[in-house]
Amino acid sequence: MSAGNKRAARLATGLFFSLTFVALLSTSVLAGGYDNALKGVKNYNAVFEVSQGDPKVNNLVFWAVKNAYQADEVKKLSGAHNIAIVFHGPVVKLISSDRSPFNDSEWAEVEKFQATLRQMKKDGVKLEVCLYAVKVMGVDKATIMPEIAQVDNGFVSVVGYQMQGYGVVRIP
Repeated sequence: MSAGNKRAARLATGLFFSLTFVALLSTSVLAGGYDNALKGVKNYNAVFEVSQGDPKVNNLVFWAVKNAYQADEVKKLSGAHNIAIVFHGPVVKLISSDRSPFNDSEWAEVEKFQATLRQMKKDGVKLEVCLYAVKVMGVDKATIMPEIAQVDNGFVSVVGYQMQGYGVVRIP
């Protein structure tokens, strides 16, 4: 076999394996795989209990939170779809207009996070912040995003949603 034919054979083999790999990845990405998890589910109610205070981490995690209620398999469910998020702990600094705790690059991440929350509110997600956490973290409650309802104790909200049948997801 000539050098040109060997090179062509290697390219063909590499192309075959590359296309096969891409096809396998595409198949697993396209197939949601929620048959077991959503079997018999009609209502999709979840409360996310969030304390994570790193804006960069939250921007990554909140992509998944949004996907949890925007997934096609969830949208196809016949019942109600209710999502709530309760903020307490260090995250309360990320839902404030006070820039002082952040440098410029961190503030850019905070703004991105806040934009995500505004969109989630437009999507119908209930947003609540624990005023006890706001006080403990030294945040002025007047600086909290107006899209977020202020409650005295976020734990009461989490338990209340749970008693209403919401699944609880913790984001520590």
